[in-house]
Amino acid sequence: MPIEKIWVLAEHADGGPSSTTLELLTEARSMGTTVEAVAWGPATSELAGTFGDYGASTVYDVGDIGDALPGVPVAAAAAALITSGNAPDVFLLPATFDGRDIAGRLSARLDIPVLTNVVGLAVDGDTVLSQHANFGGTQVATARFTGGRPWLFVVRPKTFAAEPAGSGPAQVQAAAVPSDLGALNTAKVLERHVEERTGPKLDEAAVVVAGGRGIGSADDFAMVEELAKLLNGAAGATRAIVDAGWVPFSYQVGQTGKTVKPTLYIACGISGATQHLVGMKDAKSIVAINKDQDAPIFSISDLGIVGDVHQVVPKLIEALKARG
Repeated sequence: MPIEKIWVLAEHADGGPSSTTLELLTEARSMGTTVEAVAWGPATSELAGTFGDYGASTVYDVGDIGDALPGVPVAAAAAALITSGNAPDVFLLPATFDGRDIAGRLSARLDIPVLTNVVGLAVDGDTVLSQHANFGGTQVATARFTGGRPWLFVVRPKTFAAEPAGSGPAQVQAAAVPSDLGALNTAKVLERHVEERTGPKLDEAAVVVAGGRGIGSADDFAMVEELAKLLNGAAGATRAIVDAGWVPFSYQVGQTGKTVKPTLYIACGISGATQHLVGMKDAKSIVAINKDQDAPIFSISDLGIVGDVHQVVPKLIEALKARG
């Protein structure tokens, strides 16, 4: 039985589909003949053109869920669609807070398994093979479902590249939320805090300059941010300095942080623990600055500079400023 219908859980960000949603829609086009999306929010119909441009023929709109957390209503609406006879062969969900929550609840409602932490997908005849990074990304396991469909895959961001297909707008169909959710749907969002930032988002930036414990102190992270700004990039960090309180969690790159795939990644004072490498090793070009010539980061870098970051980075800043 071939793979025909693929669903994608579509999240919104900054007034449009999230970057991970577009990545999953792109991959879905290569897997099946029909791509559809499940979305929620007050303005899903306004995004029909973008969904269609990336390959979705239909968007099932759960609608405005107000201040409810999406996990319960969206999972319930998706389950109702599936049990009504409109089941996909494959359902791709992003490895985000909401995506993981919805995947878990949908798995429980339908009594079907879910494969998580997916870093690769391939159609093999009438099945789908998924790849999963283990032990900090040093080992990759391949898995497949042996039970019935739909197959639920929770996919890490930046696993695929987003590319438009040039198709027309998607058709929008209402996906009703069951009315019997009761106490399951009592959790509410009380406040929303928007992170203040300048420049591009970390997980979308073409250039990322990241700092590790080798930069010395929280005050010294300022030179990492300055270099990133001069390169029109974003500043990142290792878990060690996030845990130390030097920078917010939103800066963290790695297995438990963000996955980035910039054109240029500059690692400043980062030794290269496997947990960090898994989040940035697929950057097109990697420049490492570390005074320890045996640091693991040099094993994956395209250019390695053995030196003190407090001498090298200020020189780079000085040279960029001189160029105007």
